[in-house]
Amino acid sequence: MTFSHNFLTGPWRAVPVLGVTQILAWGGIYYTPVLIVPMIAREHGWSMSFAMGGFSFALLAAGLSAPYIGRAIDRFGGHVVMTAGSLTGALGLVLITIAEHRVAYVAVWILLGVALSASLYDAAFSSLGRIFGAAARRPITALTLAGGFASTVGWPATHYLTELVGWRGTYVIYAALLVVIAAPLHAFLLPRHRFAVEAPPSDGIKAPDKVLPARGWPFMLVAGGFAVYAFVPSGLAAHLLAIFARSGIDSDTVVWIGALFGPAQVGARVIEFAFGRNLHPLWIARIALTTLFAGFVMIAVFGFSAPAAAAFAIIFGGSNGLITIARGAVPLALFGASGYGRLMGRLAFPFLLVQSAAPLVMAVVIDGASDKAALTLACAFGTAALVCFYVIRRPDRTA
Repeated sequence: MTFSHNFLTGPWRAVPVLGVTQILAWGGIYYTPVLIVPMIAREHGWSMSFAMGGFSFALLAAGLSAPYIGRAIDRFGGHVVMTAGSLTGALGLVLITIAEHRVAYVAVWILLGVALSASLYDAAFSSLGRIFGAAARRPITALTLAGGFASTVGWPATHYLTELVGWRGTYVIYAALLVVIAAPLHAFLLPRHRFAVEAPPSDGIKAPDKVLPARGWPFMLVAGGFAVYAFVPSGLAAHLLAIFARSGIDSDTVVWIGALFGPAQVGARVIEFAFGRNLHPLWIARIALTTLFAGFVMIAVFGFSAPAAAAFAIIFGGSNGLITIARGAVPLALFGASGYGRLMGRLAFPFLLVQSAAPLVMAVVIDGASDKAALTLACAFGTAALVCFYVIRRPDRTA
């Protein structure tokens, strides 16, 4: 079977299917609050902290539901669970347009959090693990190439739609896209087979002879490494551009600097896809976090000049792009493909909890201390993640 035929009708068709649905889920639900929540707050007369707090509840709900979502994908398949996630997301987007009471507003965000857990990378990686088994690393990398464009597409689309039809109309349109495009793609085109039964690896990638037990110190180090790292992208996504603006960089330049993040993510993933297949995923994580640490050092040395800020945005984007791949590939390489969905759910739980808390913690540090203190804190979390991944030993190595 040729690769092109496999890509269209074989198991590799999961990659373009999930690529489209990832852009819709990230762009329609995850990336919208930064633009739409301020409109909701103004219309209802709510504080920004309360209105954005709804999204924090969504991330908390996503973390709490992640282990159950992972088990469900192992048992029923992504074609069932991710379809339900798309339909639940559509329902939540419609309900948020009519949620007038504070309690109803928070409840809808909790529902959307469950939808996110069943729709974003963790669910997609679990689905690919179920389909490809130990050969899932390259499909995971290929999928992140498409997902990297979600913010590039989502933010401009949301800005345009809110100008054209308002925030309610925007959410209704996104809900329609989830029902008409994402749900059918998941239900009818996502492969249904399980790797161990119908699709053993056939592309030369061999399942590892040895795997670590998904418990004890190995699991705690992997879970801890990804969880502490979650503080970095979540906290910086919420505050980094504002920090640059407060440092004296003009607003147009700040926007330009922010635009570098997405292409840097995709560029790093392209390099990994082309040249990194023989590099163990642990080294992908170590290289990414070492590079990120160097970026923090550069900012500390050279300050917040525009060139330094732009360089940091590129380093941060590239590092985050590689860590996204590592989140799917490291557990697969260390613990094996058996029960991969459940494993990803267990790892997603602490990751999403830290992710939900990071923007608030960074805001408290900025208000109580300084921007530099907040960046130092983010650097400390990234360094802790680096230590975790250096301590982990591969199952085929003694040191």
